[in-house]
Amino acid sequence: MNLNDMRSQIRKDLHDEDSQNYRWTDSELERHIDHALRELSLSCPLEAKATLSTTAESRDLSLSSLSDLVEVEAVEYPVSNYPPSYVRFSTWADTLTLLIDSLPGESEDVYIYYGKLHVLDASSSTIPAGLEDLVALGAAAYAAIEWASFAANRVNVGGSEVWRSYLTWGQDRLAAFMKGLAQHSKKNTVRVRQLYPVF
Repeated sequence: MNLNDMRSQIRKDLHDEDSQNYRWTDSELERHIDHALRELSLSCPLEAKATLSTTAESRDLSLSSLSDLVEVEAVEYPVSNYPPSYVRFSTWADTLTLLIDSLPGESEDVYIYYGKLHVLDASSSTIPAGLEDLVALGAAAYAAIEWASFAANRVNVGGSEVWRSYLTWGQDRLAAFMKGLAQHSKKNTVRVRQLYPVF
Protein backbone atom coordinates (compact mmCIF):
# COMPACT_ATOMS: atom_id res chain seq x y z
CA MET A 1 0.00 0.00 0.00
CA ASN A 2 1.40 3.38 -0.98
CA LEU A 3 0.47 6.83 0.28
CA ASN A 4 -2.31 7.32 -2.28
CA ASP A 5 -3.88 3.98 -1.35
CA MET A 6 -3.66 4.87 2.34
CA ARG A 7 -5.37 8.23 1.77
CA SER A 8 -8.15 6.57 -0.21
CA GLN A 9 -8.75 4.02 2.54
CA ILE A 10 -8.92 6.73 5.18
CA ARG A 11 -11.36 8.77 3.11
CA LYS A 12 -13.61 5.70 2.92
CA ASP A 13 -13.43 5.28 6.70
CA LEU A 14 -14.26 8.96 7.18
CA HIS A 15 -16.99 8.95 4.47
CA ASP A 16 -15.11 11.75 2.73
CA GLU A 17 -15.12 10.48 -0.85
CA ASP A 18 -16.75 13.40 -2.69
CA SER A 19 -13.75 14.77 -4.57
CA GLN A 20 -15.62 18.02 -5.28
CA ASN A 21 -16.20 18.69 -1.61
CA TYR A 22 -13.50 17.02 0.50
CA ARG A 23 -13.70 17.77 4.21
CA TRP A 24 -9.95 17.10 4.59
CA THR A 25 -7.32 18.14 2.08
CA ASP A 26 -4.67 15.64 0.99
CA SER A 27 -2.02 17.52 2.99
CA GLU A 28 -4.17 17.39 6.14
CA LEU A 29 -4.68 13.64 5.81
CA GLU A 30 -0.97 13.17 5.14
CA ARG A 31 -0.19 14.99 8.38
CA HIS A 32 -2.46 12.58 10.27
CA ILE A 33 -0.97 9.59 8.44
CA ASP A 34 2.50 10.79 9.43
CA HIS A 35 1.34 11.08 13.06
CA ALA A 36 -0.01 7.51 13.05
CA LEU A 37 3.08 6.23 11.23
CA ARG A 38 5.38 7.82 13.80
CA GLU A 39 3.41 6.19 16.63
CA LEU A 40 3.73 2.83 14.85
CA SER A 41 7.47 3.38 14.43
CA LEU A 42 7.91 4.01 18.15
CA SER A 43 6.06 0.79 19.00
CA CYS A 44 7.48 -1.48 16.29
CA PRO A 45 10.22 0.27 14.35
CA LEU A 46 11.64 -0.89 11.06
CA GLU A 47 14.58 -3.22 11.74
CA ALA A 48 17.88 -2.06 10.25
CA LYS A 49 21.58 -2.83 10.42
CA ALA A 50 24.51 -0.50 9.87
CA THR A 51 28.28 -0.82 9.93
CA LEU A 52 30.20 1.89 11.75
CA SER A 53 33.97 2.24 12.09
CA THR A 54 35.90 2.80 15.27
CA THR A 55 38.42 5.53 15.91
CA ALA A 56 41.71 4.51 17.46
CA GLU A 57 41.83 4.83 21.24
CA SER A 58 38.12 5.69 21.50
CA ARG A 59 35.10 3.69 22.61
CA ASP A 60 32.70 6.30 21.15
CA LEU A 61 30.88 5.98 17.84
CA SER A 62 28.80 8.66 16.16
CA LEU A 63 25.20 7.68 15.37
CA SER A 64 24.58 10.79 13.26
CA SER A 65 24.70 8.77 10.02
CA LEU A 66 21.80 6.55 11.12
CA SER A 67 18.83 8.41 9.66
CA ASP A 68 15.43 8.17 11.38
CA LEU A 69 16.94 6.30 14.34
CA VAL A 70 14.43 5.23 16.97
CA GLU A 71 16.45 2.93 19.21
CA VAL A 72 19.67 0.90 19.15
CA GLU A 73 18.84 -2.75 19.85
CA ALA A 74 22.22 -4.46 19.85
CA VAL A 75 25.91 -3.87 19.05
CA GLU A 76 28.21 -6.54 17.62
CA TYR A 77 31.95 -6.18 18.16
CA PRO A 78 34.22 -7.63 17.01
CA VAL A 79 32.25 -8.62 13.94
CA SER A 80 31.96 -11.88 12.01
CA ASN A 81 32.40 -14.18 14.99
CA TYR A 82 30.16 -17.20 15.49
CA PRO A 83 28.24 -17.00 17.65
CA PRO A 84 28.09 -13.20 17.33
CA SER A 85 29.91 -11.16 19.97
CA TYR A 86 27.38 -8.69 21.34
CA VAL A 87 28.73 -6.07 23.73
CA ARG A 88 27.18 -3.75 26.26
CA PHE A 89 26.78 -0.14 25.23
CA SER A 90 25.31 3.17 26.29
CA THR A 91 23.87 5.98 24.18
CA TRP A 92 23.64 9.71 24.77
CA ALA A 93 22.43 12.08 22.07
CA ASP A 94 24.22 11.01 18.85
CA THR A 95 27.00 9.08 20.58
CA LEU A 96 27.16 5.36 21.30
CA THR A 97 29.81 4.22 23.78
CA LEU A 98 31.09 0.65 23.76
CA LEU A 99 31.29 -0.62 27.32
CA ILE A 100 34.35 -2.78 26.78
CA ASP A 101 37.65 -3.12 28.61
CA SER A 102 40.17 -2.69 25.79
CA LEU A 103 40.27 0.31 23.48
CA PRO A 104 39.44 -0.41 19.81
CA GLY A 105 41.94 0.07 17.04
CA GLU A 106 41.58 2.31 13.98
CA SER A 107 38.73 1.62 11.52
CA GLU A 108 37.46 -1.61 13.06
CA ASP A 109 33.92 -2.54 11.98
CA VAL A 110 31.08 -2.45 14.48
CA TYR A 111 27.62 -3.74 13.55
CA ILE A 112 24.73 -1.68 14.88
CA TYR A 113 21.29 -3.31 14.97
CA TYR A 114 18.65 -0.64 15.39
CA GLY A 115 15.05 0.36 14.84
CA LYS A 116 14.17 3.26 12.54
CA LEU A 117 11.08 5.16 11.40
CA HIS A 118 8.86 3.52 8.82
CA VAL A 119 8.45 5.15 5.41
CA LEU A 120 5.25 5.62 3.42
CA ASP A 121 5.35 7.63 0.20
CA ALA A 122 3.81 7.68 -3.26
CA SER A 123 5.83 4.73 -4.50
CA SER A 124 6.77 2.59 -1.50
CA SER A 125 6.04 1.55 2.04
CA THR A 126 7.90 -0.23 4.83
CA ILE A 127 4.73 -0.84 6.86
CA PRO A 128 4.13 -4.59 7.33
CA ALA A 129 0.99 -5.58 5.41
CA GLY A 130 -0.65 -6.74 8.64
CA LEU A 131 -0.30 -3.27 10.17
CA GLU A 132 -1.52 -1.12 7.29
CA ASP A 133 -5.11 -1.12 8.54
CA LEU A 134 -3.88 -0.12 11.99
CA VAL A 135 -2.09 2.94 10.58
CA ALA A 136 -5.23 3.88 8.62
CA LEU A 137 -7.29 3.51 11.79
CA GLY A 138 -4.97 5.82 13.73
CA ALA A 139 -4.83 8.42 10.97
CA ALA A 140 -8.64 8.47 10.64
CA ALA A 141 -8.95 8.87 14.41
CA TYR A 142 -6.55 11.84 14.45
CA ALA A 143 -8.39 13.41 11.50
CA ALA A 144 -11.82 13.07 13.16
CA ILE A 145 -10.59 14.52 16.46
CA GLU A 146 -8.92 17.42 14.64
CA TRP A 147 -12.12 18.15 12.72
CA ALA A 148 -14.21 17.98 15.91
CA SER A 149 -11.95 20.55 17.52
CA PHE A 150 -12.27 22.80 14.47
CA ALA A 151 -16.08 22.41 14.24
CA ALA A 152 -16.90 23.03 17.92
CA ASN A 153 -18.93 26.23 18.38
CA ARG A 154 -19.39 26.62 14.62
CA VAL A 155 -22.58 26.46 12.59
CA ASN A 156 -22.81 23.03 10.95
CA VAL A 157 -25.28 21.89 8.31
CA GLY A 158 -25.69 18.60 10.18
CA GLY A 159 -26.62 20.26 13.47
CA SER A 160 -24.93 21.51 16.59
CA GLU A 161 -23.87 18.03 17.77
CA VAL A 162 -21.94 17.02 14.64
CA TRP A 163 -18.61 17.93 16.21
CA ARG A 164 -19.41 15.75 19.25
CA SER A 165 -20.19 12.77 17.01
CA TYR A 166 -16.83 13.16 15.27
CA LEU A 167 -15.08 13.52 18.60
CA THR A 168 -16.65 10.35 20.00
CA TRP A 169 -15.99 8.44 16.77
CA GLY A 170 -12.39 9.62 16.74
CA GLN A 171 -11.76 8.86 20.41
CA ASP A 172 -13.16 5.33 20.05
CA ARG A 173 -10.89 4.64 17.09
CA LEU A 174 -7.92 6.25 18.78
CA ALA A 175 -8.38 3.91 21.75
CA ALA A 176 -8.51 0.94 19.35
CA PHE A 177 -5.38 2.25 17.59
CA MET A 178 -3.46 2.56 20.86
CA LYS A 179 -4.59 -0.92 21.91
CA GLY A 180 -3.40 -2.30 18.57
CA LEU A 181 -0.03 -0.59 18.98
CA ALA A 182 0.34 -2.07 22.45
CA GLN A 183 -0.43 -5.56 21.13
CA HIS A 184 2.18 -5.28 18.38
CA SER A 185 4.80 -3.39 20.38
CA LYS A 186 8.23 -5.00 20.49
CA LYS A 187 8.42 -3.98 24.12
CA ASN A 188 5.65 -6.50 24.87
CA THR A 189 7.21 -9.47 23.10
CA VAL A 190 9.56 -12.09 24.47
CA ARG A 191 12.82 -11.83 22.58
CA VAL A 192 16.00 -13.86 22.79
CA ARG A 193 18.74 -11.59 24.10
CA GLN A 194 22.36 -12.02 25.02
CA LEU A 195 22.78 -11.79 28.78
CA TYR A 196 25.86 -9.77 29.58
CA PRO A 197 27.93 -10.87 32.58
CA VAL A 198 28.49 -8.19 35.18
CA PHE A 199 31.91 -8.20 36.83
